[in-house]
Amino acid sequence: MRVIALSAVLCALAGCAGLPTSGPVQAGRTAAADADQPSLDFRPDGPQPGASPQQIVDGFITAASSPEDGWAIAQMFLSPDFRSDWAPQAGVIVDAFAEREYAASDDGTSVVLTTTPVGTVDAAGTYSLTEGGETPLGYRLAQQDDGQWRITEAPAGLVMDEDLFNSVFHSYRLMYFDPTWNYLVPDVRWFPTLNAAGRIASALVNGAPVEWLADSVVTAFPETVDLIPAVPVSGAGVAQAELSEQALAVDDLTLDRMQTQLSASLSTAGVTTVELLVDGTMLEAQRLTTVSTKVDARALVLTPDGFGFLVSGELTEIPGLSEAIEQLAPVAVQTAPDLASAAVRLPDGTVARVLSDGTVTVVDRRAGLLDPTIDPTGAVWSVPSGAPGDVQVATADGDVLTLGGAWSGAARISSMQISRDGTRMAAVLAFGGRSVLAVAGVARDARGTPSGLSDPQVLAVLPGDGDDVGWLDDAVLGAVVSGPDPVYTEVPIGGAADVLSAPAGAAWLAGSNVVGSARVLATDGSLYVRRSSTWVQVSSEVSVLAVQQGSTD
Repeated sequence: MRVIALSAVLCALAGCAGLPTSGPVQAGRTAAADADQPSLDFRPDGPQPGASPQQIVDGFITAASSPEDGWAIAQMFLSPDFRSDWAPQAGVIVDAFAEREYAASDDGTSVVLTTTPVGTVDAAGTYSLTEGGETPLGYRLAQQDDGQWRITEAPAGLVMDEDLFNSVFHSYRLMYFDPTWNYLVPDVRWFPTLNAAGRIASALVNGAPVEWLADSVVTAFPETVDLIPAVPVSGAGVAQAELSEQALAVDDLTLDRMQTQLSASLSTAGVTTVELLVDGTMLEAQRLTTVSTKVDARALVLTPDGFGFLVSGELTEIPGLSEAIEQLAPVAVQTAPDLASAAVRLPDGTVARVLSDGTVTVVDRRAGLLDPTIDPTGAVWSVPSGAPGDVQVATADGDVLTLGGAWSGAARISSMQISRDGTRMAAVLAFGGRSVLAVAGVARDARGTPSGLSDPQVLAVLPGDGDDVGWLDDAVLGAVVSGPDPVYTEVPIGGAADVLSAPAGAAWLAGSNVVGSARVLATDGSLYVRRSSTWVQVSSEVSVLAVQQGSTD
């Protein structure tokens, strides 16, 4: 065991060694695939008679993994005077259990636990993956009248090892609207599965979106309306959300939007029906239909036979648009949701908008342009690889905007793609001497015109220079890293990266409707589809793998 100088952690013992608020670039943890999966029935032991100070601290940390009855078992390890001061919901340090080390003072009145965090969860439920380093946590103890040791001071929050965390916590999606009120946008949070519905509803109604997304989404819940955190859920999956009386003054459209947000958010916890109540009386509200971000399940490609949807070697062309694209022979294509226009990069490096009537408008002639991306409004976004801050937006109305200061801190950009709902932009950046996958919120004015990007949030450090980024669904990104041993990285926003080998020569990526069925195009024209942890070749002689931003279905 390494020696720890107790004098070096006086601050920790004084109570300022809670959850870290600064440090290296962080990413998040993988979103749970089965949100309603039952958690482990974990029932830790209480304090044992005659336990040493170190045993009390160790038992307390283990017991704090159970949120039942307000962390009742963990409270047993605390002195009566301290129980009301301890704040278990301040957050979580997720650590490597095998790396924990304890050091106790000679008189037993202080214990320092040195952890090696692999991630943290803040009080709002946002998970961040750390990049190593140790965190000392200080605890003070005193013997009680019965001679037993109890904790009198402890850092706020919880400490859990990875395996236990994944049993006690799951990821859930808080749903906000985009500024047009057409799309639902997910904000991933991690909460204990115990009383998950109440935690989700409270975070949505009484809380706020994560900071980097705050200027990109809107909520229907007025600031004057509060939620009573207790949200009972019946065995049939019916949740009752009790709102403050101010909800009675809300107009019908706003109430329907509130119903839509809350229903979509709670569905990630297995809730099938949501009832909005005021003083026990149910409000009349309907869940609205929102615009789908699903794309055509078929690959959209350019081959010697033309441009269109590929199935079993046969192409189905898009009326008007296919002919226009075939004549241009572009090196990159991304289609708008209505399939009536596309953003393309031409062989000479310029970026253009192509319409289904054959109209071609070059919108960016700068050198070194990346493959463009097109948003739901038909605006074409482009940026030079050597100037990440010089993002340009060519609107469908013909205006050209420059969003200066984008991707702050990045030295270079390799790929950029906007989410299908138009609220977030993903990129592969050279950032801090590393190749990283990052995301930023897209801010828009009242007319929906882009006005800027938020500060970039690094989601993962890539194991090499990334070539392409793609949205696999509304909350999961993929990236291709080329080289002698190419890899494919899959990263949920608010989740940890999953890395697997990619086909030889892999360079381009396109998502589908299922995260596990991403498509990759290799430099030799071979097209692959992901099948679990393997890649299956489905075609050859493909020159362009197009990215779809939606579907007309």
